[in-house]
Amino acid sequence: MTKSRYHGYKSVRGEDEQTDFKYDAFVSYADKDLRFVQQMTSKLEGEKGIRLCIHHRDFVPGYDIAENIITAINKSRKTILILSPNFIESEWCMYELHIAKMEEIYNRDNENVLFLICYEEIPAPKIPLSIMDVIHQKSYLEFPNDEYGNTVFWDKLHAAIV
Repeated sequence: MTKSRYHGYKSVRGEDEQTDFKYDAFVSYADKDLRFVQQMTSKLEGEKGIRLCIHHRDFVPGYDIAENIITAINKSRKTILILSPNFIESEWCMYELHIAKMEEIYNRDNENVLFLICYEEIPAPKIPLSIMDVIHQKSYLEFPNDEYGNTVFWDKLHAAIV
């Protein structure tokens, strides 16, 4: 399905680029990191008015998971990756990363779509090359997990999305 979605397809956009995104950001995360995602949802949606696509809440029941992922990424202005050991172990998270990269290349003319949050520290040798590529090419935020740092973190994340 992925190949048929992106193989040989180049979006044609003029000056009126797609601005009718349903979401400001799709959040790619492992289920074991749901507590952090709930905190992020509270901060960004509740306090800052950002529209997030969260798979446990926004995916359409009965649709294929891969189809839900592709649709969610396509209808979101950004894709936020919540990097943790759990993320790396999840095949679906890695799939979401690859779909977001394809969206960036094929549909958005290499526009910066991916944004990485380093939620938990991971030893460099355990980070897959596909994620190291994102780390080296894109800006990212590290979650500080302290009161002052958290305030700055949420403000910087909000600025990166809007």
